[in-house]
Amino acid sequence: MPLVDAHCHIYPAKIAQKAVDSVGDFYLIDMLGTEADSGIVSGTTEHLQSITEHSPITHGIVHSVAVKTSTVKSINDFIAEECATHPQLIGFMTMHQDFEDPEAEIDRAIAMGLKGIKLHPDTQKVNLDDPRLMRVYEIAEKRGLPLIIHTGDYRYDYSHPRRMRRVLHEFPNLVVNAAHFGGWSIYDLGYEILGHERCFVDCSSAMTYLGRLRSRELIELFGPDRVLFGSDFPMWSPTSELDILNSLQLSAADYEKVTWRNAERFLGMDIE
Repeated sequence: MPLVDAHCHIYPAKIAQKAVDSVGDFYLIDMLGTEADSGIVSGTTEHLQSITEHSPITHGIVHSVAVKTSTVKSINDFIAEECATHPQLIGFMTMHQDFEDPEAEIDRAIAMGLKGIKLHPDTQKVNLDDPRLMRVYEIAEKRGLPLIIHTGDYRYDYSHPRRMRRVLHEFPNLVVNAAHFGGWSIYDLGYEILGHERCFVDCSSAMTYLGRLRSRELIELFGPDRVLFGSDFPMWSPTSELDILNSLQLSAADYEKVTWRNAERFLGMDIE
């Protein structure tokens, strides 16, 4: 059966190390590295493959984030090219709140085979419910595109889960993964605000902080029909995160939901 990592970042080799270091600086953590003599650059598709090649993980939803408008098209081109070369990868496009013609670029990315949109309000420095992003959500809802949206950060208000709640109420047919249990670093607040909303959540960049007991509790509270397995590579190792998930001792049915059945529902496609 398939096993999907629903939250992976990848970068072109020539800028990957700089991008990985930048993310590490933003979150004040040591990012996942590679063996010094391996010749593999951190944060690349090659790095992701080197970790998952002999693991149960069969597919990854991959994306990157544009922090300026000038990189939107090149990032979307890169993600599409990587997915065309590596069929186990499922690509999501990026978008920036100030991009001049989001509808045209979204349609271009769809034509290249990308399946959804990834946004990161904190690094893009925009409120999750900003009117400029509301236009993006409107297009996504019409196109039937799912979104992965970073949600929550104790340091900022950009991606506060209450902003996510407003988006969900404004666009009742929008399919959203409110990443990191709906509130990175404010996980309990994420559940308090989004626990009964109509959205998926993933467990990326959460289980290591929360521990086994609270991780399992949040899966049960949100409901196993709503939770996606994700690693947030290259912040964490997909296989190490899967080890944590395996240690939670979910039922076989719930484990299948979290590791692939929910991903199929989120994406609106079969995964083989």
